[in-house]
Amino acid sequence: MRKIFVFVERVDGEAHPVSWELLGKARELANNLEESEVWAIVLGKECENVCKEAISRGADKVLYVKNDQLVEYVNYKYKKVLVDIVRKYEPEIFLIGATLEGRELAGMVATELETGLTADCTGLDILPDKKLLAMTRPTFGGNLMATIMCPEHRPQMATVRPGVMRELPPDPNRKGEVIVEEYSIPEMEKFIEILEAVPLSVKSNLAYAPVVVAGGKGVGGPEGFEKLRELANLLGGEIGASRAAVKAGWISDEYQVGQTGKTIHPVLYIACGISGAIQHVVGIKESEIIVAINTDENAPIFDVADIGIVGDLHAVVPAITSKLKAMKGEVRK
Repeated sequence: MRKIFVFVERVDGEAHPVSWELLGKARELANNLEESEVWAIVLGKECENVCKEAISRGADKVLYVKNDQLVEYVNYKYKKVLVDIVRKYEPEIFLIGATLEGRELAGMVATELETGLTADCTGLDILPDKKLLAMTRPTFGGNLMATIMCPEHRPQMATVRPGVMRELPPDPNRKGEVIVEEYSIPEMEKFIEILEAVPLSVKSNLAYAPVVVAGGKGVGGPEGFEKLRELANLLGGEIGASRAAVKAGWISDEYQVGQTGKTIHPVLYIACGISGAIQHVVGIKESEIIVAINTDENAPIFDVADIGIVGDLHAVVPAITSKLKAMKGEVRK
């Protein structure tokens, strides 16, 4: 059986959502690749619930490497384990989320295995004639899409941004096998030691928000984002930003949308004062409805918008907010 490995990243004891997105995509790939199984790879301790959910999300088997030393992510330890299990089980394909942890880990594993790695993919498919993984990603500053293959080395490896693929709904009746791997981490030179874990001061749900209200250079400064935040809160969403606004220091890079930020697919995306460079559009093109607000009627953002408003966001956004508040007040009455 050909094996498709999916690394299940954990955050605070729970699986990162990108892991379930990759399992959903792996299930689709396996259906197009003859005699294939999807394997979820779980490292750590007390991860039985994660293993169970992995099966419900599409895994045929879960390879659970249970070890006290893997509770917290330490790059050289995780790399050693993943390299060893890849050599033992010989997967055809290995998918990892393009998170901070995943990007580092995938590069280390691919280097050690001397195989190729396509980073930040936005599309994965199986070529029917050659049975190869076709890995698609933006290139040349987002102006072109390149499809890359790795015909001579295994596994074929790719990282995929959170929010790009769609996860399968959990099926509690789905059956699968959990393989507990008896793995003893060898004595290694201690390159890194975790002294303290400090949680992020900013926790954004941007990648999975149903509504995103984003600002660009037209916002004018940090205070401009307060108007956007009020509207986002009213709509039950999150704020976002273009690279220009982040680069100007008006908002944390945690909120950046686009090729060098997060890829998102909300139901509603409202772009305020964003010109619409291709690098930004790459990150929002899967949005169901795009509303653009800009003073420049020729701004490229209007080419991808479903609804365009030519006007000053500092007048338009408060007007929308005021109208929504009035409508909510009427509903309550």
